[in-house]
Amino acid sequence: MTATASPRRVLTGITTTGTPHLGNYVGSIRAAVRASHEPGVQSFYFLADYHALIKCDEPARIQRSTLEIAASWLAAGLDPEHVTFYRQSDIPEIPELTWLLTCVTGKGLLNRAHAYKAMLDKNQAAGAEPDDGVTAGLFMYPVLMAADILMFRAHQVPVGRDQVQHIEMARDIAASYNHLYGEHLVQPAALIDDNVALLPGLDGRKMSKSYDNTIALFGPREQLRKQIMSIVTDSRAPGEPKDTEGSALYAIFRAFADDAEAAAFARAFADGIAWGDAKQQLFERIEHEIGPMRARYEHLMAHPEEVEAILRAGARKARAIATPFLRTLREAVGLRALQAAPQQAVTQPAGARKMALPSFKQYREPDGLFYFKLADASGAVLLQSTGFASPRDAGEAIKRLQTEGAAALDALRACLAAPAQADWPAVERALEQLRQAAATA
Repeated sequence: MTATASPRRVLTGITTTGTPHLGNYVGSIRAAVRASHEPGVQSFYFLADYHALIKCDEPARIQRSTLEIAASWLAAGLDPEHVTFYRQSDIPEIPELTWLLTCVTGKGLLNRAHAYKAMLDKNQAAGAEPDDGVTAGLFMYPVLMAADILMFRAHQVPVGRDQVQHIEMARDIAASYNHLYGEHLVQPAALIDDNVALLPGLDGRKMSKSYDNTIALFGPREQLRKQIMSIVTDSRAPGEPKDTEGSALYAIFRAFADDAEAAAFARAFADGIAWGDAKQQLFERIEHEIGPMRARYEHLMAHPEEVEAILRAGARKARAIATPFLRTLREAVGLRALQAAPQQAVTQPAGARKMALPSFKQYREPDGLFYFKLADASGAVLLQSTGFASPRDAGEAIKRLQTEGAAALDALRACLAAPAQADWPAVERALEQLRQAAATA
């Protein structure tokens, strides 16, 4: 008999702080719904209302957004029978896992989170106290995100490049837990699609609520037409050739059209189509795809009890996985019934802890530079590099440190940065361990 491969688990979260717009549909909803039908994939989609509390203190807005987002995904074709679709706050195991992970997460790791560092930079520029306006929720955000991912042992998490750091942090946190308590947590990978369309808004900039340039996803038909007619174009008159390059109108059309339709639209631009006619064609193409979904969305918005029932059913599916898994994680850390037989703290083979080695992690930051860090076997960061122009340069520095050990520190000192108060004896011991391991490999 041939063994059946375990399904690949993919998890996506949506923060409940706004109303989905056309850019959200093109950039995430449509692709995710299509991906949910792939064979061999087990998909998890959740409404991240705990995360919303970090950004929003308006209860009515969070409740309304939860309904709008759930209705949008369901109207766009997400099948709750085929996927696990749930509300984060309906899974009490998630905040409990967050605490278990908090207890193995170094503060230094959280200090490097982009959102937290951005707040520090903003406060410094304003001359305010470094942590002014920083809540514990903002600071602990990466741990909650790690709990979301690790609870369901997701293999992949679709994210934009600006979110890759959170997946790397989830991997670091999982490694720390596994080192102490056994190999229970799956280390996830970021799933990045560089082909995802970033839709321009009414003014040509990226479509974003912060720019107030969005096109409603499931607003009334006439609202959609009015918004499309307000897209900014240049002053070229009917009959004058028009450029598709840099045209928000053409870019939005391309996100909905197939190759033949896009080619025909481009020819119309070259032939001097009037802007009003081009906008009408765009409206008709979008309405062709969105229109059939609108009735379903409007029905769900008018019947929130149906959405509630779907989310509660999704929560039962999710908890059927989360509850027994959390029980295992609780027992692993020692939260057990007192009459239970004592267990080894770690389920790894005897001596595995002693075998654990420090490790290098190489990554890219939003500034475009490549960095690496050296962490000890428990995941605590011992050494942090400065930025390198290429991954090859960073890799060569790592290779020298691995093969030469502490002897390479003086030569590479200029490439090393935080932590400022590095424990250099610990760094040297870690490098020596790696050098010996490389020599005997």
